Amino acid sequence: MAETFEEKLRQFREYVKKMKSYEEAIGVLYWDLRTGAPKKGVESRSAVIGTLSAELFKMAVSDQMGEYLDYFSVPDHQQKLDPVNRKIVSELKKEYDRNKKIPPEKYEAYVVLTAQSASVWEEAKQKSDFSMFRPYLEKIVAANLEFVGFWGYEGHKYNTFLDMYEPGMTVDQLDKVFAELRDNLVPLLDHVRQSPHQPDTSFLRGTFDKERQKTFSLFILRELGYDFEAGRLDESAHPFATGLNPGDVRITTRFLPDDVASALFSTIHECGHALYEQNIAKELVGTPLCTGTSMGIHESQSRLWENMIGRSRAFWTRYYGDLQKLFPETLSDVPLERFYKAINAAKPSLIRVEADELTYNLHIMIRYEIEKALLEETVRVADLPEFWNEKYRAYLGVTPSNDAEGVLQDIHWSEGLFGYFPSYSLGNMYAAQLDHAMRKQISDLDGRIIAGDFAPIREWLAERVHRHGKLLTPSEIIVQATGEPLNPAYLVRYLETKYADIYALSR
Repeated sequence: MAETFEEKLRQFREYVKKMKSYEEAIGVLYWDLRTGAPKKGVESRSAVIGTLSAELFKMAVSDQMGEYLDYFSVPDHQQKLDPVNRKIVSELKKEYDRNKKIPPEKYEAYVVLTAQSASVWEEAKQKSDFSMFRPYLEKIVAANLEFVGFWGYEGHKYNTFLDMYEPGMTVDQLDKVFAELRDNLVPLLDHVRQSPHQPDTSFLRGTFDKERQKTFSLFILRELGYDFEAGRLDESAHPFATGLNPGDVRITTRFLPDDVASALFSTIHECGHALYEQNIAKELVGTPLCTGTSMGIHESQSRLWENMIGRSRAFWTRYYGDLQKLFPETLSDVPLERFYKAINAAKPSLIRVEADELTYNLHIMIRYEIEKALLEETVRVADLPEFWNEKYRAYLGVTPSNDAEGVLQDIHWSEGLFGYFPSYSLGNMYAAQLDHAMRKQISDLDGRIIAGDFAPIREWLAERVHRHGKLLTPSEIIVQATGEPLNPAYLVRYLETKYADIYALSR
């Protein structure tokens, strides 16, 4: 007796749910690996992650998956699917077509390699020794060059990697967007550097008790609406968020004893990611749609909360007194306005995660150009430290004194995440556009922030961005939320307005 359409769909959804179960288990293991797993257990833990990832990979490219996708891709069957199931099929087919081209044994070896390399990177960064990490990165780059040979590409090898994080994005588009940002922001940065009204930032550096920093981070997370019954805060070498499901979204931060601002803004940044994942519609749980639609949209949420809200004058009007009470020895004599200008000071720096809003995109452009060069094979991994330093001299006028503050500062390459970095700049642009639309639709937004009322912001974002998960494309979300496609002008306008105020620039 032939299976009915409904029975076939039920079996397919069960199969997909099993895959998501593997994915969630792997997510927990990765989180544990990066938040405190014993050093001697890294090799074994990496092997376990490799085994489970290989099983997941096999399911994604199995004959059974191929059969399901063929069945539901038949026009008559496709028409019977509701929008959620139709999108599940299209997402899995895209992954299937790409992954089917990679031999399973190569994929398993790659997963083990990246799991190990992330731990080696952490140690190499601590010791500021690129030579420790170099052989792992060489293998990762070689593997990705081999993979793109399997996948194929149009125009530029990098386009294939970009599409994994921001579907539809190309080198040509990015080159154009980055040029537009550079043409507008570099002159603004020049005006800022020449202004006689330079903020005093000296008080941000000092001795800040780690436990008190943690107390404030936890307090701010609760204020913003992060659900601790659906998450937790831990420490890691590089802050990150792990969304296992909407009921378990974990974040980490990094507390620096000599910097009161670093952990705070890292925490708010990761909170933005977490609020996205915690508010995805329940109907998408157990499907590949239960995640952010793209890394650019995901970054828009973290950057909006970190910068447009977390660095705003309104936010600190509300919370500066609370911070002063925790660190009276340093901040009691520092007025609010002085603090506000200090946390928004624009100055070329070495560390991306600590860069100001104005110079941040230049850090991204450097990484973007390095990744393109690695994939074009015009620069060798062995030459990266000096190549990196040259870029920093050219773009920002600063030179790293060691590998830790230079080429080893980010975890991304140790995990093979080529094509990821541009999403940060795209996120800045999306965030500015969403912020502009939100301020038009929510009356007296700054007044609500001063009152500590973030519910309207969370609800606005949840309705227009979060709940959709991956059901809608980035462009569909932006157009529906703001009424127009991505427009970099909103980021330029936001930065020009903000820095003209802080640095008393004539406009």
